[in-house]
Amino acid sequence: MAALHDKIRQICLDLPETFEQEAWGDPTFRVRNKIFCMVKQGDGRISAWIKAPEGMQQVLIDAAPERFFRPPYVGHKGWVGIRLDDAPDWAEVVMHVRRSYDLIAPEKLRRQKDDPDKRE
Repeated sequence: MAALHDKIRQICLDLPETFEQEAWGDPTFRVRNKIFCMVKQGDGRISAWIKAPEGMQQVLIDAAPERFFRPPYVGHKGWVGIRLDDAPDWAEVVMHVRRSYDLIAPEKLRRQKDDPDKRE
């Protein structure tokens, strides 16, 4: 489990102006104090909960219900859960985490994400 936490932590903290803060007993990752990723293991399995673009939650769940799910508490707001404990496709996880970041972060930070030379 620690290795999975470390991997998702690395993915999240590589983005501009992000930080980790524990909430509800689990790590959350934030930009400008707004959550873009939560790591959860309340059901005995480790997962990342991320914000999804409007309409994408159900598309992802229908396409791969073994990997994606509607998380409690935030699922009604369009967030999606990604299972991390069953050999995830890390490139896919990175893409979804970065998309969630893009939905939360200010435009200036979104531009910096893709061009490290613009980071302050």
